[in-house]
Amino acid sequence: MILFRTPLFVAATALAASTLFASCETKPATASEAGSPTAEALAADSAGPAVTSGTAATAEAEANAAPAPDPTTIPAGKVGDAASITARPQVPILCYHQIRDWRAKDSKTAKDYIVPVQAFKNQMKMLADSGYHTILPDQLYAYLTTGAKLPSKPIMLTFDDTDLDQFTVARPTLDKYGYKAVYFVMTVSLGRPNYMSKAQVKQLSDEGNVIGSHTWDHHNVKKYQGQDWVTQIDKPTKTLEEITGKKINYFAFPFGLWNQQAFPELKKRGFVAAFVLAEKRDPIDPLFTIRRIIASGYWSPRTLHNSIVQSF
Repeated sequence: MILFRTPLFVAATALAASTLFASCETKPATASEAGSPTAEALAADSAGPAVTSGTAATAEAEANAAPAPDPTTIPAGKVGDAASITARPQVPILCYHQIRDWRAKDSKTAKDYIVPVQAFKNQMKMLADSGYHTILPDQLYAYLTTGAKLPSKPIMLTFDDTDLDQFTVARPTLDKYGYKAVYFVMTVSLGRPNYMSKAQVKQLSDEGNVIGSHTWDHHNVKKYQGQDWVTQIDKPTKTLEEITGKKINYFAFPFGLWNQQAFPELKKRGFVAAFVLAEKRDPIDPLFTIRRIIASGYWSPRTLHNSIVQSF
């Protein structure tokens, strides 16, 4: 199946993409379901996948100062097997889409995936006040494959689908706390109204954030055949590499939908890891099923904290 699109379809896809993620996973837990973290949970959460040698201050300084190695330079013999990777404590990873205030036409379901501006700012403040340090995929890869040190209370922030508010709202909010993030870009939307431009994507990359691939138009990877891999993966990845001037090593599955048949295709194209949503990891290829949770627009900072503790 070759994915040739008409201009009308492409435009409709870009404009509708922000609502497609509503079927990414089961609905996030409501505030009443998630509850609030207990004092014990708050204390226990401070440990996380902590560093393992020296004093905490020294180890954390080392983890923050040492740049993560390029994942392609780690010798194969030093990469742990699937069982050892799966056995390592998971690092919390949050997935965001739109950061904007709710509108009258937004459905109850859509609001789960649209985080109001002040709610997002409150969530980021909670993370900073709770002592979370953002990490990037190279650090995560080194940790999962070799046991490399991480800062205390590591967390990864990811943004899907290229929405403009990720640049205009999320970026300055993260800058306030010295946070960096991963932006999984859907290239069909670049330069369209309410989406980021190529220049903005490059700026994010130049400022130390990581740009990852999220296909051309959010097509379900489980349905790819033949030329689809060129249309949805090869061409968008090349576009992102031309924009950033950097190798694109990481991929996020649209809707979080994946199958094992996709793994060799992604590896063949140079990807070293891929991100899904809140389901179980594949025991054979855990690096290509790294878990994330969608941060609900309904969640208070305390409920988000509780969800992080319970989910990872």
